[in-house]
Amino acid sequence: MSALTTENGATPAVEEPPDTGARHKLTAVTGLAALSLDAMASVAYGPEAIVLVLAAAGGYGLGFTLPVTLAIAGLLAVLVASYRQVIAAFPDGGGSYAVARTHLGRRTSLVAAGSLVLDYVLNVAVAVTAGVAALTSAFPELYGERLWICLAVLVLITGVNLRGIVDSARAFIVPTAVFIGAILVLIVVGLFRDAPVSTAASDGHASVLADNATTVGALLLLKAFASGCSALTGVEAIANAVPSFRAPAARRAMRAEVALGALLGVMLIGLSVLISRFGLQPVEGVTVLAQLADASLGHNGAFYVIQFATTVLLALSANTSFGGLPVLLKLLARDNYLPHVFGLKADRQVHRHGVVWLAVVSAGLLVFSGGDTNTLVPLFAIGVFVGFTIAQTGMVLHWRRERGPKWMAKSLLNGLGAVLTGVSAVVVTATKFHDGAWLIVIALPVLVLAFEAVHRAYGKIGERLGVGRIPEPPHRERSLVLVPVSSLTRVTSEALTAAVSLGDEVRALTVCHPDPEDQEATEALERDWALWNPGVPLVRLRSERRSLGRPITAYVRDLGATEPGTQVTVLIPEAEPERLWQRALQNQRGAVVAHAVRRDTNAVVCRLRFRC
Repeated sequence: MSALTTENGATPAVEEPPDTGARHKLTAVTGLAALSLDAMASVAYGPEAIVLVLAAAGGYGLGFTLPVTLAIAGLLAVLVASYRQVIAAFPDGGGSYAVARTHLGRRTSLVAAGSLVLDYVLNVAVAVTAGVAALTSAFPELYGERLWICLAVLVLITGVNLRGIVDSARAFIVPTAVFIGAILVLIVVGLFRDAPVSTAASDGHASVLADNATTVGALLLLKAFASGCSALTGVEAIANAVPSFRAPAARRAMRAEVALGALLGVMLIGLSVLISRFGLQPVEGVTVLAQLADASLGHNGAFYVIQFATTVLLALSANTSFGGLPVLLKLLARDNYLPHVFGLKADRQVHRHGVVWLAVVSAGLLVFSGGDTNTLVPLFAIGVFVGFTIAQTGMVLHWRRERGPKWMAKSLLNGLGAVLTGVSAVVVTATKFHDGAWLIVIALPVLVLAFEAVHRAYGKIGERLGVGRIPEPPHRERSLVLVPVSSLTRVTSEALTAAVSLGDEVRALTVCHPDPEDQEATEALERDWALWNPGVPLVRLRSERRSLGRPITAYVRDLGATEPGTQVTVLIPEAEPERLWQRALQNQRGAVVAHAVRRDTNAVVCRLRFRC
């Protein structure tokens, strides 16, 4: 078949479809890989948190592991159902912040946003340190270098996310799939095994099980429930990042949310069943997940696959924050609670400033903790429960106002979730308060106050600029352009050429100091100027001090008094070397003048750079 040609025989150019950015957005599968790592990795420490609390009541207490896990799985189902509704009702993302902003008021929405920001930042630090801790457990000789390893992992994750959320999803989808597959295989094999292959307790490890305990109080069960709820961190991440999905974004995000809830629930319940079935006890130096792998699969290659997959996924679970937090920061910037720079996007649909800010703050936390997980864990999971509670409460009001089909049942579901997560938030905060949670209690209101301070600043700026009001029509004023000069060069000539093209009148300014050498240089410049005769007067400004900016700003202020109605522009010529290192050789006179004129006058400042 011959190619299509025009009348003159030329082949017409094929018009490419416009780039809508869809290829830089997530599908349901890649969204699961990019935004669920935090929740998926929590199965490595969620069941263990339950067991460690119940161990205080001895073997009798460990018998409640499965009931507590089933309660957490029930709460997980409530949260997944709720966040599916949040995604449908608020497709622009923001999760609990968006819900609270619409139904609970400005202050509550800022509390929700602040709690999410804190949780996301802490998630990065905890995830990276936990992953590196698992690595150093296998290779003890690396323990002294754990901080540098943490920072290296953080740099790696940040670099991947700066290339776009889709690239991060593709990079992390394989370790996510390996981890999920390994845990499911562990559960299936363990369910069909009559007796464990081996246990850490039988191998000589010291048990931390309490002796002679035969009762379990409600407070202990509540504490175990609250500790196990750490496995629910990350459930809200998909609802916060709905705009990162391909169209139809809400539908894809809801599918990813359901898949996350189903996989997480199956893994949590399956692991708890195996804990009860094998009668595992918490022991020093061996995680519960490692004990389960050892008991189900034996101490062989499969055991090390699970340990390695757990190490990798724990470290990479920080990616959840890099997917969710920049979108939340964008919404806060849109509502004038953060600098607008957080709302900017790069070519690959990346909120680059949010990614970099998260990396810098997380690096600070890593340095503060010295790469130690135990320093950060008491601060973790408090913020997410605050966000859960606010989101559920807001959705109750949403259904009461909308009154759509089955609104009463939906309200009861969200109300139950609000009560459960609210109780969990109180218990977690109370039990961890003396271990460092008091820092979150202080940091959250400080963050809210910072949001409000930024909002007030934008409000004042908007009022001065007349944002939202129709301005006066533009009118022409007499234009005077001032050009600071110190010598006759090609830069001076081109600056005056630009100035006479801009203004009705142009004056060149030179500053003269009392120093005899400086006066001689000024007199020489005036003689050369007269010989050159550019048609622009040269005005000498005297300065008793070795100052450059002050005499120019004083001259501009005097013009405002003597020549009212004149638009003054200060055009500052600057030479800019081509090579970056050569710019350090400059005297920065232009920057000094520009800063002084901007600070002390209303003149327009124009810095005209010439490549040399």
